[in-house]
Amino acid sequence: MKEIDQDSTPLFDAVKSYIQDEVIPFHVPGHKHGRGIPELTDFIGEQVLKMDLNGMKDLDFFNNPKGVILDAEKLFAKAFNAKEAFFLVNGTTSGIEVMIMSTCNPGDEIILPRNAHRSAISGIILSGAVPIYVEPEINKELGIANGVSVEKMKEAIATHPNAKAIFLINPTYYGFTSDIKTIAELAHKYNMSVLVDEAHGAHMYFHKDLPSTAMEQGADMCAMSMHKTGGSLTQSSALLVANDRISLERVKKVLDIIFTSSASYLLLCSLDIARKHMALRGNDLLQKTLDMVRWARNEINEIDGIYGFGKELVGSPGCFDFDETKLGINVRRLGFTGYEIEALLRKEYNIQIELADINNILALVSIGDRFEDLKLLINSLKDISSKCEIREYNVINSIPNYSKSLVSPREAFYSEKELLSLKESVGRIVGEMVMAYPPGIPVICEGEIMTKEIIDYINILKSENCELQGTIDPLVNHIQVLS
Repeated sequence: MKEIDQDSTPLFDAVKSYIQDEVIPFHVPGHKHGRGIPELTDFIGEQVLKMDLNGMKDLDFFNNPKGVILDAEKLFAKAFNAKEAFFLVNGTTSGIEVMIMSTCNPGDEIILPRNAHRSAISGIILSGAVPIYVEPEINKELGIANGVSVEKMKEAIATHPNAKAIFLINPTYYGFTSDIKTIAELAHKYNMSVLVDEAHGAHMYFHKDLPSTAMEQGADMCAMSMHKTGGSLTQSSALLVANDRISLERVKKVLDIIFTSSASYLLLCSLDIARKHMALRGNDLLQKTLDMVRWARNEINEIDGIYGFGKELVGSPGCFDFDETKLGINVRRLGFTGYEIEALLRKEYNIQIELADINNILALVSIGDRFEDLKLLINSLKDISSKCEIREYNVINSIPNYSKSLVSPREAFYSEKELLSLKESVGRIVGEMVMAYPPGIPVICEGEIMTKEIIDYINILKSENCELQGTIDPLVNHIQVLS
């Protein structure tokens, strides 16, 4: 690769050159620079659709990059302190699946927290690995799962010394991190690969006040959603490989299986540009972001009946560090659930927050946010509070005890199944997962035993009109169980 610096955008420059050359396109996509879909072109602009291109020599080929895509990936790896970087256009979901399939063969054990994203379970099904679940620490006051403790991971490693990989989250959706450095050092003594879901941590590489990153703490691979906190377009992510512990040949073989052969150049260019933006300006942008969110959290904590949790939780079980850009707000003293506050903010104040649970709402504050928008959120919460009768704190336990796994997710996935009502499924091994989305963490996974407690929780989620996914029955009145 020729010597280029972080001020460069090799892929984006090549796409601009193609457009400026006014090439006559006898290639896909069939809309031909937007002419074939005028309604969309009129709305989003001709230039955007001209960027919707296909692999060719001067634009490189996504599945086997040798030119400008490879140059852009090398720059990305350098910006994120990695040995190699691979662009992803199917979100971090595909990166997590690749990490697990690259390190685990059928029958190999992988140690992971039970509050991992659904994509980790998908990776386990695809690879044939056997999950060894570690219970995350629970913040009972907030009713949410934190990270995993070193002690629990140490016990799992000692009990399963032949496991091939450890899977960790950095940070969780709510901003909690685990002590990855200590866990990684222990795992490496047993020759285990350390894989990290960094979907919500792409920004953490560019400011010292944010938690340490997977690459800094000795992880071997991580998958990150650049689109969530780094400024690229939705669905664009990256896979980072840190060292020679991971076989690049195996990674590339798995990528060939997972990758689309028709990658979006809009998504790829957004990764190239966002990397440049963060590499050159990330520290300043994130300082502004932190100033805003710190101010907002202080203002929120002056509102009666509301608690904006943050760095004060560092040191509590499962909270090694905390990402301040995750603005979690506990609303139980208002007498509402988080779901009700989410709906109220959207209907009455035209504000959409990231997610809600029984007790909390979560607003993500990023490099694209503005002070005036945070002020509107705070004023809306003040208005809601002023109309409420503040109550004694009454947390609803929103996390049932996770169920016991009797068969592997892969075995359950391929087993014969029958459809039962939720009530009838108690004591049966389930053949599909149920999860609230967001955050996409399964309430129950394939291969686990259904319990009355989990059914009660699912019914609570349904009554709150929570978005439930993973089941054949879209209303989740029935669930597949093993025959």
